[in-house]
Amino acid sequence: MSEDVAPPTEERKRVWKTPPGVALCAESDIADPGSRGFVLQIGEAFFHGFVVRKDGVVAGWVDRCPHAGFPLAIELDRYLTPDASLILCGWHGAVFEPLSGECKGGPCAGGRLTPWPVQVAGGIIRTA
Repeated sequence: MSEDVAPPTEERKRVWKTPPGVALCAESDIADPGSRGFVLQIGEAFFHGFVVRKDGVVAGWVDRCPHAGFPLAIELDRYLTPDASLILCGWHGAVFEPLSGECKGGPCAGGRLTPWPVQVAGGIIRTA
């Protein structure tokens, strides 16, 4: 074995839920339509999610494609199609309705994203 080869790194532990009341950002920090990703450390594990804002409504989703389990965005905060009408899995091209999470096309047609409960109060987006 070569000395130049780095030892394998441990995969981060993941969690799929967050505690309520965690402030994420101001609602105005996300364009309408727009999206933003979040990584929260919860104990020794990490939660990966994203928030979409469209037509004045905010929805949160676990950042995991139902097709292959990968995070959806290839680029930071780029969860929407170029016209901002749908959520796009950058890996396999699946598209989802931004507010319902329903898959409208691609390899997971008929599936849906996992909701991440969020709410807006006083102009601040928080976990619910």
